[in-house]
Amino acid sequence: MYVAEITTENISELQSFLLDWYRKFGRKFPWRMSKLNNYQIIIAETLLQRTKAETVSRFFNSFIKDFPDWKSLMTTDIESLEKYLKPIGLYKQRAKRLQSLANEMVKRKGRLPKERDELESIPFLGQYISNAVELIILKRPSPLLDVNMARLLERYFGARTKADIRYDPYLQRLSLMIVNHPKSKEINWAILDYAGLVCKAHKPLCTECTLSARCKFFSN
Repeated sequence: MYVAEITTENISELQSFLLDWYRKFGRKFPWRMSKLNNYQIIIAETLLQRTKAETVSRFFNSFIKDFPDWKSLMTTDIESLEKYLKPIGLYKQRAKRLQSLANEMVKRKGRLPKERDELESIPFLGQYISNAVELIILKRPSPLLDVNMARLLERYFGARTKADIRYDPYLQRLSLMIVNHPKSKEINWAILDYAGLVCKAHKPLCTECTLSARCKFFSN
């Protein structure tokens, strides 16, 4: 399916459903609080990559307490950081990524660029966290497109053609269409929560899903 076949009505219906569902059943996580600073937001999004939100939720507050800013993260030796991150997995990869980010952000005195190209040029920031920065910090509609969002959108609208979601034009455009809304942040979180609780990777709750009437995955 191509984006051109997806109607404005379908998009609007899905947005309305997601916002209503999120108001009733949305999950509560510390990084969804309004008082977080830019550092805390970026740390949360970095920790969330390839890790369950519930796992990060149990770990996040202690991490922020022990590493309250970029400088504290930069000056910690890499072995200690790896040991600290070990309980949530991928600790060597995370430690390297976080320290590279910290080094760059200390050089920048904590200031984030507003231009998208410059955002993605920051070492280890990448497409996903750049999207999160645009969405949460810069207040622009931007999709938190990961495997969970991809799964829900593909099941509902149709599959992508490229293996890597970062380079699939259909999924990139579709996800942006879905979150292009005054409540973009809430729609993003609703999709992630619905994918985690209902449209699960294994044993999705299709018979309980209100979206099943128009879902291509369910109809097949």
